[in-house]
Amino acid sequence: MKKLLHSFILVLFFQISNAQQKPQYTQYVFNNLLLNPAVTGIENYIDLKAGYRSQWTGLQGAPITSYLTVSAPFGSDFVQGDAASMSPGNEANPYSRLYSQNYEAAEPHHGLGFMMVSDQAGPISTTNVDATYAYHMGLASNFNLSLGVAAGLNHISLNTSQLLLENPNDPAITNGNNSQWKPDLSIGVWGYSADYYFGISAQQLLSQNQYFTTTNNNYSKSKTVPQYFVTAGYKVYLSDDMTLMPSALLKIIQPEPVAFDVNMKLAFKDRFWIGAAYRNQDSVAGLLGLNISSLINISYSYDYTTSALRTVSNGTHEIVIGLMLNNQDRVVSPRRGW
Repeated sequence: MKKLLHSFILVLFFQISNAQQKPQYTQYVFNNLLLNPAVTGIENYIDLKAGYRSQWTGLQGAPITSYLTVSAPFGSDFVQGDAASMSPGNEANPYSRLYSQNYEAAEPHHGLGFMMVSDQAGPISTTNVDATYAYHMGLASNFNLSLGVAAGLNHISLNTSQLLLENPNDPAITNGNNSQWKPDLSIGVWGYSADYYFGISAQQLLSQNQYFTTTNNNYSKSKTVPQYFVTAGYKVYLSDDMTLMPSALLKIIQPEPVAFDVNMKLAFKDRFWIGAAYRNQDSVAGLLGLNISSLINISYSYDYTTSALRTVSNGTHEIVIGLMLNNQDRVVSPRRGW
């Protein structure tokens, strides 16, 4: 058993350095700031979201992720209302064909944001704290492009009290630095119009050593690697009150195989939506959300594990609560985000 636990620790180290170094999300499509800093300030209000994800429930030591993101626009022309904004009290449906036909690119403006993500997997904890910035510009009458950057710190720690070792002086952690802060950097590009978007981003651009020992070179070769994301989505109008929105995400993390997600969201006016998602060789998911008012919205997803872990996993739960602060137009759903 002790040898098994020791092997499990080494597997965790390998996963940190070569695979899922960043948490994964089922509801990223509704908060793309988690993957791309260029989304910062895309909406005409302060967008605050808090999320909690319990992955592979029933499996001891499985990942648990929580996060908080805040995004706000800055620029008098945009904040006070651009050609596409609704005036206060306007009851027009932001999903309507009229909005799509009359859509105009937003005025050039800045976006500032903040993101904190905490991930716990067994004895290893990681926390990212980043400030984000984006500049949005209109390249055509109905098309915007934004460039973004996120910079901050990553903290990784190992709780040795949770470890049962065959050798108390295990060289993997002997004389180790079990609590480390490292710099973090991400960049991204985001293009969007009334009925489509696409984005490209790169996270974890600053390669960092990812080990705890300071004395044994056999355990000192793991490093973080950049993670690349390519995503796109398109809105199909089934009627004035109903839209279908397919989207997809590619994840490129060397030396792992390319992974992908596909999603489908069916929205009824701007109040209620349901959806489904597929992650290759990992899971299928059901999603639903409710825009309660011009202040608050809530969404939930459940992932059914399709990999070999399904024999020990009861699935994954994720819940997100959003607040739309200083929402002067009193919209109850995002108009430029998804």
